[in-house]
Amino acid sequence: MSELLNPVVLSVLVLAVLSLARVNVVVALLIAALVAGLTGGLSIEGTFNTLIEGLGGQGETALSYILLGTLAVMVSRSGLTEKLIRRVLPLLKGPRAVVLFAIAGLASLSQNLVPVHIAFIPILIPPLLAVFDRLQVDRRAIATALTFGLKAPYLLVPLGFGLIFQGIVADEMTKHGMEISVGRIPLAMAIPVGGMVVGLAVAVLITYRKPRVYSTVAAGPGGVALPDPESTAAGEAGEAPTTRWGRGDVVVLLGLAVTLVLQLVYSSLVIAALAGILVIFLLRGESWRDGDPIIDRGVAMMGTIAFIMLIASGYAGVLTETGAVESLVSAAGDWIGGSQLLAAVTLMLVGMLVTMGIGTSFGTVPVLAAIFVPLASSLGFSPLATAALIGAAGGIGDAGSPASDSTLGPTSGLNADGQHNHIWDTCVPTFLHYNIPLFLGGVVAAMVL
Repeated sequence: MSELLNPVVLSVLVLAVLSLARVNVVVALLIAALVAGLTGGLSIEGTFNTLIEGLGGQGETALSYILLGTLAVMVSRSGLTEKLIRRVLPLLKGPRAVVLFAIAGLASLSQNLVPVHIAFIPILIPPLLAVFDRLQVDRRAIATALTFGLKAPYLLVPLGFGLIFQGIVADEMTKHGMEISVGRIPLAMAIPVGGMVVGLAVAVLITYRKPRVYSTVAAGPGGVALPDPESTAAGEAGEAPTTRWGRGDVVVLLGLAVTLVLQLVYSSLVIAALAGILVIFLLRGESWRDGDPIIDRGVAMMGTIAFIMLIASGYAGVLTETGAVESLVSAAGDWIGGSQLLAAVTLMLVGMLVTMGIGTSFGTVPVLAAIFVPLASSLGFSPLATAALIGAAGGIGDAGSPASDSTLGPTSGLNADGQHNHIWDTCVPTFLHYNIPLFLGGVVAAMVL
């Protein structure tokens, strides 16, 4: 029972309890770091000095988030997203399953090709609620489709937010003694993401395939008056002026193209996003005098997540500095008895507990890596298997958690008319259809890679 008093165990339990109690994530991380430091023999001053020094570990990642938030604001201000949606609307006809898979595909673009994260949802979803209701689409299926598009791409594709997430996994594993390149992370995540694909298919084709009737209510604030896809084809005579493409739209598209290309060239989202922003400013897609409000909105959109990631990096630094990770690894190894299967299941359970409480996969990877890498190394897991465990455990934090962008975003759009419950209509469906496959996929990947 002495292992329960290990500073890492105590700290993670405090973190999980506070997070599940809906204490602010930043506060929960700081308290957990203090518990780890004090129980590990550090002073209060020493604990926070270590935490502050650790903030530098994810500084680049946090900056990437802020820049992507700024780029997303520019795309939103240009009206480009609305124009693209108007073009796509005529395609949203036919069987419910086709519409849902199309929604999942569109959402997938928000993480890599057009990295606007959840910013597209208030534009896309509220105006379409009447269309979905006419088709009697179960909104729980729409929530699962949206969450798939917000998660699966960054877990598998090393572009946009995927470059950030996979870069964090590779950097943190290397920092803790298990070297792996970013280019190998997609191989590690193929099986867990394959489980998500199965979960999406089950949700669309089986669980929520039956029609569901909703009251006819006009979309609430944030809805955009879009034409009925069954009666108005984009591009026909007499369409609204806002659907016309102008020079500003071309400039924003060029900025996005520059961002995409430079990601591939430099593997740095900071360089790529900054270049895309500068292109839009220099070519007058946005005025320089509007720079302050644009960046303020970008910080407001992504700043909280960026700050959580910085604190999480410092927290992981405290765990490492206490020296308690080594004793935990030794004790866990004795308890597990060298069984890789039991170890994989245990690690995924720990990951699910921590990440579900925090609600962000990006912010929990540094914490998970500090615990997972030493234990996985002692049990003979390969770098690919370890990356699969960390990536899958981290990904669980974005699906099913009440505090996650990947659940809050879909709810914000689907509940525009007050007929969609965040917990029962978004969190529970996404937990069942994505967290369970991610859990199983992480364990299977750890055993076969």
